Amino acid sequence: MKKFNKVLSVLFVFFLFSSVTNLSAKEVYFLDFTHVLNKSKAGKEAQDFMKNKIKKENEKFLKIEKDLLSQEKELISKKNAMKNEEYKKKIGELRKKVLDLQKERNNFLKEIAKTRQDSRKKLLENLNPILTTFMKENNIMIILDKKNVLVGNNKFDLTDQILEIFNKKIKSLNLR
Repeated sequence: MKKFNKVLSVLFVFFLFSSVTNLSAKEVYFLDFTHVLNKSKAGKEAQDFMKNKIKKENEKFLKIEKDLLSQEKELISKKNAMKNEEYKKKIGELRKKVLDLQKERNNFLKEIAKTRQDSRKKLLENLNPILTTFMKENNIMIILDKKNVLVGNNKFDLTDQILEIFNKKIKSLNLR
């Protein structure tokens, strides 16, 4: 049984290798997916949206942090004038506010990561039919991601062509 599996594996590898070597250069191209996703109009719009959202939230968090720091300084300065129980109560309330802020910041970061992931997924979903149509129209068998190509002639790089088509068809992801 083991010999049969080895023979079968060798045959499979042989047929796979022979079918790949039979592909002509006309049928195999590559594309820098990351470049298309980042430099497309829709991709840039998504990035700008995320940057603005992050900047706005960071400003909000910094303002709250400054407020909490000033509350802490004020509480420390009044420590001697307060009863020990009241001071501990105020410190506990302040710690709770700090923990709530940290929780809110973590939730925001998770939300940003999910939005980023969803945006990338939308971009890829919109890119796939464009690539499929392009492949059919140009008799292309395989389009590889450029990061998986060790060496390739630039005349087989479809990045600029696909980016141009993508920009014409997909203007926005409407993330707002």
